[in-house]
Amino acid sequence: MMMKNFPSSPLNNNQTQNHIRDRNNKKYSSWLSAVPLRFSLRGYGFCMATLFLFCFGSLVYELNGGPPTILLDIRQYLGESTFQDDHGPPVARVLPFPSQVVYNRVGKCGSRTVLILLRLLSEKHQFNLVSSEIHNRTRLTKHEQVDLIKNISNMPQPFLYTRHVHFLNFTRFRVEEPVYINIIRDPINRFLSNYFFRRFGDWRGEQNHLIRTPGMKDDERYLDINVCILENYPECSNPRMFYIIPYFCGQHPQCREPGVWALERAKQNVMENYLLVGILEELEDVLLLLERLLPHFFSGVLNIYKSPDYKKAGNMTGTVRKHTPTLEALQVLYHRMRYEYDFYGFVRDQFHLAKKKIGLKSAARPSAYSHDFLRDLVLRTPEPMEEEEDGEEEEEQEEAQDTTLEDAASWLVNP
Repeated sequence: MMMKNFPSSPLNNNQTQNHIRDRNNKKYSSWLSAVPLRFSLRGYGFCMATLFLFCFGSLVYELNGGPPTILLDIRQYLGESTFQDDHGPPVARVLPFPSQVVYNRVGKCGSRTVLILLRLLSEKHQFNLVSSEIHNRTRLTKHEQVDLIKNISNMPQPFLYTRHVHFLNFTRFRVEEPVYINIIRDPINRFLSNYFFRRFGDWRGEQNHLIRTPGMKDDERYLDINVCILENYPECSNPRMFYIIPYFCGQHPQCREPGVWALERAKQNVMENYLLVGILEELEDVLLLLERLLPHFFSGVLNIYKSPDYKKAGNMTGTVRKHTPTLEALQVLYHRMRYEYDFYGFVRDQFHLAKKKIGLKSAARPSAYSHDFLRDLVLRTPEPMEEEEDGEEEEEQEEAQDTTLEDAASWLVNP
């Protein structure tokens, strides 16, 4: 008997597909039945604890610039390579506040007063205070600049480095720029303080002026300040009068020449590279601003400054036998220091603007000398002799031998 083959109908196909779907659903339902529909309280707590440990470990990883030591040990145990081999040394920890501060203090502008405060603050706030004992090397060759910049950059952070040195442009050598601060004072006051300090020292005693200038003869030590100025002695003439601006202009040779170029470069550096430049005549306001801007270094500085113990120590830094020259001598000084006064006025205005921004009313003290009657005075003074300061003649000879110094044009392109 022959069987006749009928073509499959749509009804038969649907029945077959439904049968297969039912069989698969039974498989899946049997597998899902083995999985609990709800987590237990213990399982939930375990998950949250794991998440917390992961987040905490990640935080430790980031703050320390790399993985914990135990992970490095495990990695070394499991394989020959280490994290350092694969990725280099861990990234240095970056503190959440300015951790590199440079105070290239200007001579006879209250720097010893501030240094006493910094020593007390470094003990209180546990930052690294590095105060250089080099006082007569403000101008550096290019190689000396590189070495000093490297040394400063490698200091343990947070640090505050201070030295009598002209402005160093870190970015010129492709190194991260630190935070710069400084303090200046009325140029004539600064000059007079330096003049008498070199001869007679201060109230700290022990005849430290004789130690500082042992080769100074009596006729020079007791030289009348008016004679020095009016008779155009080298110590009281340019370029000695051009003192403050080079600290802000920088290491370029043209920064030592009294003129508009150095003046404008110094102003530019103040605006672009200094967090604050204060004036000594308003020292309490300077300290208040530093406390606001750099609290991790200067918090509580005003309380220390006003304390009786500090005032007793600070009074010992006052210069001995300082007195005011005659009006004629002051007129000559002001004329020779006209660029210095232009810069001082600029810094004073910027400082008052900074005080205004934080709502601090200016309580500026008037200068010891009135400059209004000097500004319109036309003076004719002979050109001074080009004589270097003590300890700087050898420095200039070394710079002349340094063939790596660029010309002025390259410094203007890469200041």
